[in-house]
Amino acid sequence: MAAHRKPKQRSLSGHTARTAATIALAGAATATAFDGTGHADPRLSPAEVKSKVDALYREAEIATEKYNGAKEKADSAEKSLGELRDEAARKTEKLNSAREGLGSIAAAQYRSGGIDPAVQVALSSDPDQFLERAALADRAGSRQATAVSGVQKQLQEIHQLRTEADGTLAHLKSRQAELRKHKKTVNGKLDAAKRLMSQLTGDQRAELAGDGGPDRASRTAGRDAALNVPAKASNSRASAAVAYAYKSLGRPYVWGATGPNAFDCSGLTQAAYRSAGVDLPRTTYAQIAAGERVPRSQLQPGDLVFFYQGISHVGLYVGNGQMIHAPNPSAPVRLAPIDQMPFAGATRVA
Repeated sequence: MAAHRKPKQRSLSGHTARTAATIALAGAATATAFDGTGHADPRLSPAEVKSKVDALYREAEIATEKYNGAKEKADSAEKSLGELRDEAARKTEKLNSAREGLGSIAAAQYRSGGIDPAVQVALSSDPDQFLERAALADRAGSRQATAVSGVQKQLQEIHQLRTEADGTLAHLKSRQAELRKHKKTVNGKLDAAKRLMSQLTGDQRAELAGDGGPDRASRTAGRDAALNVPAKASNSRASAAVAYAYKSLGRPYVWGATGPNAFDCSGLTQAAYRSAGVDLPRTTYAQIAAGERVPRSQLQPGDLVFFYQGISHVGLYVGNGQMIHAPNPSAPVRLAPIDQMPFAGATRVA
């Protein structure tokens, strides 16, 4: 009976092998395209790059303001946690002193033997003297009861403080997780913008940043006009804020920064008013509620001007339709017309 032989595996060679390899590479390329990694962007025109970069900067700015808000809450929670822990430590020290006092009273009672007062009267050679001592002992007992009650109250307060500290710590950890999330988003958007910008020449990047191009002369003229017109600010604090903003012209944009060497948009306005003795909130959406709302037609130097539907950008109005603001990582603190972006509202800081 003939032995059954396993058929030989045919090896791939020549045209067949090349075809299989091509199919495999095509499949890998398709998979890569679907998962969004390793896929090179097609060459874009400068206008297309500008459009995409502007959108990325807008998205990064929204995430930046969310980061700023979360950081403000995290800083507040961290401060509260420190205060709670300090107070708990002080109360614990006070509690330990009270416990030592109770221990001394207990030791004295133990040494006296704790004899029943009626028996002590019967055995005393001087009942009147004993009754005086008994009255003193009664008052001492009352003080002891008060001390015990005080210790119990302190224990409850310390327990409450520790419970509150645990809640604050949980809140802090939540805010820190939120910070990490927003930071990752901001960095991702900025990295994507940087990759797109790398496709442009130096001149094209300068034009995109607003440092060149046909509108440069008009911007320079607008700045000169604003500098030469006396600021009619609503009050002295607004004048001081405007002066600070002018001194900050040319400082770099750094997201999350509040000066004095770098700023993001709300960091600049906060620092400007901080220099005037006014404590503004950290974020754009909180700053717009920090004063009296004013219509665009009644703007005065020192007013905060806000842009976009989500109130994600802010500048400091300086007169003549101009503001000083921190635009984005591609441009430093600068003077710009307020009609450069979609106007959302204005606030006059009291």
